[in-house]
Amino acid sequence: MIHLDTNYAIQTLIAGTKEHADVRRWISANEPLSISVVALGEFLCGPIDQREIERLLMLLDPPVVFTIDAAQIAADLYNGTGRRRGSFPDCMIAATAINACAELATSNRADFERMVPLGLTLA
Repeated sequence: MIHLDTNYAIQTLIAGTKEHADVRRWISANEPLSISVVALGEFLCGPIDQREIERLLMLLDPPVVFTIDAAQIAADLYNGTGRRRGSFPDCMIAATAINACAELATSNRADFERMVPLGLTLA
């Protein structure tokens, strides 16, 4: 399973991008794709229209909720990566992927690479 980060989800909808090509390849390979409700919430902040929301959701399995277990993982990621201001939403997105045993597809690898030693797998 692969979870999409917010920026990856946005780029997925733009034909000709690497992200668009990756998602098409994963779908062709029957790789399950999803998104955390945290990343989906960021995506919905837009600017985005209803048609784009529907296009994205058609590609994905149902969004994965942020659970108590994911909250603990997110706190561990936040504390283990230096408690950087503004990084907790990324920790929540990463924690949801870790908790679901999913890889995370992100266009901002630098934001997430510091979480790899703590259990995150990047796609």
